[in-house]
Amino acid sequence: MAATSPGTTGFSSWLRARSEPDWTAVVEHPFTDALLDGSMPDEYMSSYLVQDYQFVDDFLALLGAAVAKADRYSSRLALAGSITVVTSEENTYFQRAFDALGIPESDRVDPELDPATVVFRDLMRDTRDNGGYAEVLTVLTVAEWTYLEWAGRAPAKPDSFVHAEWIALHSNPGFQSWVAWLRSELDRVGEGLDERERARCLRLFQQATKCELDFFTAHWD
Repeated sequence: MAATSPGTTGFSSWLRARSEPDWTAVVEHPFTDALLDGSMPDEYMSSYLVQDYQFVDDFLALLGAAVAKADRYSSRLALAGSITVVTSEENTYFQRAFDALGIPESDRVDPELDPATVVFRDLMRDTRDNGGYAEVLTVLTVAEWTYLEWAGRAPAKPDSFVHAEWIALHSNPGFQSWVAWLRSELDRVGEGLDERERARCLRLFQQATKCELDFFTAHWD
């Protein structure tokens, strides 16, 4: 999925600049620092992955909504291609990581949800059901771009595959191209929005960024 890297003056950059300091707090969170340097305790990583796995279904539904709401065929193709990654490489990683960490089946399938997980899932579902294409793109962009930003800070791969492969999934060239496409697509769509629609996207961008921050904080003491 080739895409030209978006600049610093488009709609996505405008949204990000107005989502500080939460954006930087997500990217430079102590949780991600520990994940990057391999010092993350298994207890924390386990609880994080169990909760993160509960987003997969809602994230796929959000991608499906983007496919349905997209305004052109080439955009639908790009979005549909990302679904394959989530249902193959990422899902396989989760199962292998759960096995390595000794996660019981009950926690994989039906764990008790943290409040931060519930709030983020509700935001995804509401955007899926009630948002337009620009709004769906906004939430997708936050979810993927924040992960690229923190994963790209890794100086070297940790020894544990549970850490190293999670970082690699969110920093490899394919993922970089996917995020660049999301940003460029949001920039393109943003050009045609009126003031009220731009304000709605900004509110969603800020809410999604806060959800990411709260989710990391929920798994860090």
